[in-house]
Amino acid sequence: MTPQEIKALLLKVTKQAYADKMFAATSGNLSIYDRETGRMYITPGSYPYEIMTVDDVMVIDLDGKILDGPHKPSSEWRMHAAVYRSDERVNAIVHTHSPYATAFAINNMPIPVVLYEIVFFLGGDIPCAEGAIPGTPEVGENCVKVLKDRYGCLMGNHGALAVGDTLERAYTRAVYIEDAAKAYSIALTHGPVKVIDRADVEKILKR
Repeated sequence: MTPQEIKALLLKVTKQAYADKMFAATSGNLSIYDRETGRMYITPGSYPYEIMTVDDVMVIDLDGKILDGPHKPSSEWRMHAAVYRSDERVNAIVHTHSPYATAFAINNMPIPVVLYEIVFFLGGDIPCAEGAIPGTPEVGENCVKVLKDRYGCLMGNHGALAVGDTLERAYTRAVYIEDAAKAYSIALTHGPVKVIDRADVEKILKR
């Protein structure tokens, strides 16, 4: 894709996430990393999604140097950079503050394998990374620790993170994190929860 096409895709998925209420106000952030050029395309910091255009998308390197764009990049650019540096599977990141997932992040509670879909799309249960002050490198470093064989996690007292080789896949995974969190939250009010057997999880992962 050309730089303009990457910006357009980032804007499209960002607008979709905002419409889907995956974050509120100016919270949350999305990025795409072009490994060939070393350029990260990321949403700007504290900028209203309602008026965001392709010209507002920021382009930086993994050290935070601004290469293109009129704003500051998201304050969580260090988190994105840490994940890109550590995991070559990842070319796109979606960080949300979706309400049910964030509630479990506030509880610092992982979401067990209660739905088959999270095995297919996320690789298993949804762990909760240790919390860290937003905007610091530790946010990303803590996520890296729990993403080794997963495609998404909760972030202690913060929100949720989903990754993928494409932005579309990363966003789909963010949606499944929120869906699992919502279903699990409701199920807990009904009574004991049945977690899917590990043997069945292994069978799915071997497909």
